[in-house]
Amino acid sequence: MSSLADRLNRARAGRFVGRAAELDLFRSVLRAEDLPFAVIHIHGPGGIGKSTLLREYGRLAAEEGAPAVYLDTQTFEPTPEAFHTALALHLGTAPGTDPVANFAQRPRPQVLLLDTYEAALPLDHWLRDSFFPQLPADALVVIAGRFPPQPAWRSDPGWQSLLRIVALRNLSPEESLDYLDRREFPSEQRGSVVQFTHGHPLALSLVADSHSNRAEGVFQPEESPDLIKSLLERFVQNVPGPGHRAALEASAMVRMLNEALLAHLLALPEAHEIFEWLRGLSFIESTPLGLMPHSLAREAIASDLRWRNRERFAELHRRAREYYGQRLQETTGLEQQIVLYDYIYLHRDNPVVKPAFEFKTASALRSETARTEDAPQLRALVERHEGAESAGWFDFWFERQPERFLVVRDGTETPAGFLALIALSHADPADLRRDPATHAAWSYLERTTPLREGECATHFRFWMSRDDYQQVGPVQSHIVVAMVQHYFVTPGLAFTFVATADPDFWDPAFSYADIARIPATDFQVGGRHYGVAGHDWRKVPPLAWLALLGERELGAPAAEEATLPPTETLLVLSQDEFEAAVREALKVYTKPDLLKQNPLLRTRLVQERAGATSGKAERADALRALFKEIAQAMKGSPKDLKLLRPVHYTYLAPLDTQELAADRLGLPFSTYRRHLAAGMKRIADLLWQQEIGD
Repeated sequence: MSSLADRLNRARAGRFVGRAAELDLFRSVLRAEDLPFAVIHIHGPGGIGKSTLLREYGRLAAEEGAPAVYLDTQTFEPTPEAFHTALALHLGTAPGTDPVANFAQRPRPQVLLLDTYEAALPLDHWLRDSFFPQLPADALVVIAGRFPPQPAWRSDPGWQSLLRIVALRNLSPEESLDYLDRREFPSEQRGSVVQFTHGHPLALSLVADSHSNRAEGVFQPEESPDLIKSLLERFVQNVPGPGHRAALEASAMVRMLNEALLAHLLALPEAHEIFEWLRGLSFIESTPLGLMPHSLAREAIASDLRWRNRERFAELHRRAREYYGQRLQETTGLEQQIVLYDYIYLHRDNPVVKPAFEFKTASALRSETARTEDAPQLRALVERHEGAESAGWFDFWFERQPERFLVVRDGTETPAGFLALIALSHADPADLRRDPATHAAWSYLERTTPLREGECATHFRFWMSRDDYQQVGPVQSHIVVAMVQHYFVTPGLAFTFVATADPDFWDPAFSYADIARIPATDFQVGGRHYGVAGHDWRKVPPLAWLALLGERELGAPAAEEATLPPTETLLVLSQDEFEAAVREALKVYTKPDLLKQNPLLRTRLVQERAGATSGKAERADALRALFKEIAQAMKGSPKDLKLLRPVHYTYLAPLDTQELAADRLGLPFSTYRRHLAAGMKRIADLLWQQEIGD
């Protein structure tokens, strides 16, 4: 009985055109008695038809009696373990079995097709030097990606003779006409389409899709230096309805689009039907994490929306931030890292952020607390990049705070990088004074903004990639995500410092992210100067910080700088000042105009409850709500209830005089006053614990 897969293959084959030379090459290899080479490496720009050709290779291999195994490398993490698991799944074997042994039992020759190879670049050396050599001699591997083979392929004498490189080009005019014929495009318009698209496969597909969405009409191409953008604009103009256009725009805003996110972006109760429509478009890819437009399509749709309807762009941006902000509070661990990466992706076109973050592959790594056996390798990284004296300080802190070292792994034996998150508030003061980095940071805190009881501070003392040190790349970007995650998961976090060996490069991005350069905390080790930047999380807490970055993104033109007018700075009250403010707030609880003047309205606690953009009235309401919640919680404890009752009858639901309140409680006036003071202090203590994050 025919399966859906059979129908899909027939439909794809019915639309496949051209590539005669590439198909002949593949057939000749399959039919050769001895394979002339082991790897075909196909490369070409996005939209050129690499994935389509690989699917056709798979169909031809099946016809030749050698069913191919197809792996899209962007659908799993680029680690040997994940590769083995994915291969075992496609071979139909249990995870953990040897995929090479199973692969060798398949009909000869064996064919392995690896698509989107740019996503597997962290695995390239392992595949080239370890995995591929284990395959049977008559195995054929076909790689398809955007980039030519890495230099190591061409410099190895063995691979030089076993590698065939194919650069994929546009379709010829004849092939383009054939494609349009198969798409039943009006014959009288095909010539102008071919002239307009120059045979670019994605462009041809977009023209055909656009025509199929129109009941009638004539394609009238206009000269344009940006072919894909022009075609997408035409496509968007001819979608079935405004909801479909909005869905396309939403898909271009975010990194991955699932059904729940689409519903939130479009403010719909459910979005299943329109999500399925998106899924069926030729330039929308389905991945395990959701839908993803082709990169050229994403860029064209997003830039067009931002130019055409900036208010709509800003609204989608705001809704995406809102969705991710909620998810950040609901997730932990790896899932939270993915959400953070999605959030940062919203800033991908910002001229300040873009040079400082690798958006394509930063999520393809994993991190974990360092093990004892990692120490020698991490020390070697520090010594190689920073010198022997700095390596000595690595030893110093790893011995004292090993649990504060986060290792980034890419599936190889050697750590791909690491981050040290030194807990200044938990360290011995004598130790802080010994290291010039922590001494400068701690002295600055003591001098300017001392930590309050229950608060902590972190110094990102070391951070580096194995191969690129602190240069922009996948490991560096993964470390940035780990830093941001630390802001959200650390109770009582008051301040963070980050040291860089090249502050001139990092200062613009740090400044944009409200992480200000603090020259007083710079230090020297081994003759090298390190610049330090920091952020006070009591003044701008994590959620408010994300909101600030979002507004900066929308307020920043595509120019050299991205700035916002100064925002109101939060107060960092000492515990005594906080308690005094609580007492004053209780006294004016029923007087809104006076409550609006209370210092508590500018604390992190109230701002997070009311929202970063709230006014005094909203914050006063939020403070009253906090008092009500504390009162409700105190009713659950007989001891707290005894202290709450005088506060209730004096301030929350006041009687005319304190004497009447004491009489209502049946207490001597002196006892009533003592209980009232104790009750106010108890409320202040409970609110204080929330203020410092406990």
